[in-house]
Amino acid sequence: MTASPYETVMGFLVGPWLAQAVRAAVDLSLAEHLADGPRTAAEIAEAEDADPQATARFLRACASMGLVAYEEKGFAGTELLAVLHHDAPMSLRDLAASQSSACLWLTWARIPEAVRSGESQTTQALGMPFFDYLAAHPDEGALFGAAMTSMSAPVIRDAVEVIDVAAATTVVDVGGAHGSFALAMLARHPGLTATVLDLPHAVPGAQAAAVARGLDDRLTAVAGDFFETVPPGDILLLKFILHDWSDDDCVRILSNCRDALRPGGRIVITEIVIDDHAPGIAPLMDIAMLASAGSRERTLAEFDDVLTRAGLRRAAATPVEPPYVVIEAIAAA
Repeated sequence: MTASPYETVMGFLVGPWLAQAVRAAVDLSLAEHLADGPRTAAEIAEAEDADPQATARFLRACASMGLVAYEEKGFAGTELLAVLHHDAPMSLRDLAASQSSACLWLTWARIPEAVRSGESQTTQALGMPFFDYLAAHPDEGALFGAAMTSMSAPVIRDAVEVIDVAAATTVVDVGGAHGSFALAMLARHPGLTATVLDLPHAVPGAQAAAVARGLDDRLTAVAGDFFETVPPGDILLLKFILHDWSDDDCVRILSNCRDALRPGGRIVITEIVIDDHAPGIAPLMDIAMLASAGSRERTLAEFDDVLTRAGLRRAAATPVEPPYVVIEAIAAA
């Protein structure tokens, strides 16, 4: 049966409850507790030092969302809950925790003001620009970095398969956080070495990730600012970077990347490409970026515009995990 307009809009309005319930499921480690079979609310409450009655009520709410199911012996995890397990192949655990945390939640509460002004609301909500806030709150910064890594996983999986490295020996992951893209490229292509460039607070995470993957002999993490300079390389990766910035800022970043290209090199941009009739998450992400960064998701024509202004031209555009596209750019003649 098709939902009525009233029911549909009510579904929109309880969205904040759903997001915070998922965050609470992560905080209580429900996926981990139920991985080996059903448990009672009392058992979960004891393991988490939580109120037993409130835990039972919360599990009832999770059952209504399909995260858990009623069993004779208690509550069992579902396929939806399994996605929140820390060991899931495409785990959303870190993303669920980050997306519902103060650094984003407080900003998105000001979406009406963002639409009226056309400007970021982060300073009004947090007292400072977004990345300054993450640097000043390292715990949230680490969580945000882990969330972006998990959100990137399916996109990176597809992107590494379509990037031609035949003429390359060096890759630079520009603003690469924990270096997940660079590490995937190294794992796929044994002949490559890589540099991850990011702000100082992100460097230890990239170094630790390289050690964990056994690739620290081929990856170097350096602190820097892509508005100032970018290390030289054959392939420069820009994943989920340009949507954080205005057109003028994108031109500065891309100009520095152009200057860092070795002869025959390419800039590989992995971003959402939006259009006026885009379904799904892309238009919502566009408004989230407006509120949090005063920036935007872009159409292919808008990407072409900032590329041209930076002395570059688009050489290819390959769709990967929807709604993402891998755009390859080279220096203009």
